Amino acid sequence: MNDTLKYTSRVKLNDFHPSSFNRGASKLKEIVWYAVKMIFFLSAMPYPNKLKVAFLRLFGAKVGKGIIIKPRVNIHFPWKLQLGSDVWIGEEVCILNFEKATIGSNVCISQRAFLCGGNHDFKDPTMPYRNGPITLQDGVWIGASCFIAPGVYIGADTVVVATSTVTNSLESNGIYRGNPAIYIKPRW
Repeated sequence: MNDTLKYTSRVKLNDFHPSSFNRGASKLKEIVWYAVKMIFFLSAMPYPNKLKVAFLRLFGAKVGKGIIIKPRVNIHFPWKLQLGSDVWIGEEVCILNFEKATIGSNVCISQRAFLCGGNHDFKDPTMPYRNGPITLQDGVWIGASCFIAPGVYIGADTVVVATSTVTNSLESNGIYRGNPAIYIKPRW
């Protein structure tokens, strides 16, 4: 027990350099987006989907048709977002897209799922960013309260069962569950 008490941390968060991160837009654009997001996306009010889609497009998202975005959805950077057609985004979904998030057509992202495109390298004392894009191919279903890590690619028609954690890319047409998510069986 005494050895543990004598250990000195090597982490130096004061030496972290956020300047290496490309936000993809001006600070003013980001501030205006946050105001719009607070009113129309993070609110519990069920604003019309067409209005939300219009705002996403206005801020640079590439968006298909037939999009359903439930209340309290947090999209970090719309200018780094691409949505196919007929996409359902459930309540309290968080899309932390520090890098590009590409979501195909006929994709369902259930309540409280977290697409986390941002991370830090914990092996470096200064904890630099270790971000990555996230891609969900056509027909994917992300269950409620799932975590999808940076750099993950999920193949077409794959189902990720509720509360699963995905830290590696997943093949098409599979059902995956657990922490970490493992292959269970084919979907079709």
